[in-house]
Amino acid sequence: MSDQISFIWNEEKLSLLPEKAILLPEHHTLLIADLHFGKTSHFRKNGLPIPAKSAEADFHALNQVIRRYNPEKVYFLGDLFHSEENQEWPFLIKLLASFTNTRFYLIPGNHDLVSIPNGSSTNFFIAEETVQLGNIFLCHDPAEVPKNQPSICGHIHPGHRLKGKGRQSVMLPAFYIRQELILMPAFGALTGLVTPDLPTSTSVAIVSPSGVLWVPKRKFGT
Repeated sequence: MSDQISFIWNEEKLSLLPEKAILLPEHHTLLIADLHFGKTSHFRKNGLPIPAKSAEADFHALNQVIRRYNPEKVYFLGDLFHSEENQEWPFLIKLLASFTNTRFYLIPGNHDLVSIPNGSSTNFFIAEETVQLGNIFLCHDPAEVPKNQPSICGHIHPGHRLKGKGRQSVMLPAFYIRQELILMPAFGALTGLVTPDLPTSTSVAIVSPSGVLWVPKRKFGT
């Protein structure tokens, strides 16, 4: 059984990946949202005992997903960074520069306040706040999507709570899919999870240890 889910959405083929990313195979493009690099050091600076290894885990996960799918383009859908002071920037740009056949684009999010040094990389670019790719639009905040246009966004850090017997429950990262909107889960480990305020008819796919799975009766297209 595949660990990802592939389907057609607004005439575009896409795959929801277990790495909490989206692959657009016909565009050779990988979408990643809300890494929040620098959040670990930001919390530690303010006295919160966050393990430094959590940042290392995000770097490792980013390296692995790019190597696995080998895209021509990667779009970061906002909040690549967490604050204006970012010790992780040199390490990130070194990592991205190692992928000589991939171009990286940042659609700025509300946390992307870092000043990116000019000429720091030949394959990293700042994009517009909204980017059209084929039949869809890419953006950070779903509140800023073009009217009546199918869009893929980040910002919300969506999750879905599964309930078991008694009071048992678990909250997992999730993709929320409607005909005009897809909300992506946050890629970063220290981002928290929120249940979006969307109609119950919205389709939901959770990211579980077994891969990406449709929530029962919440499969897109049924």
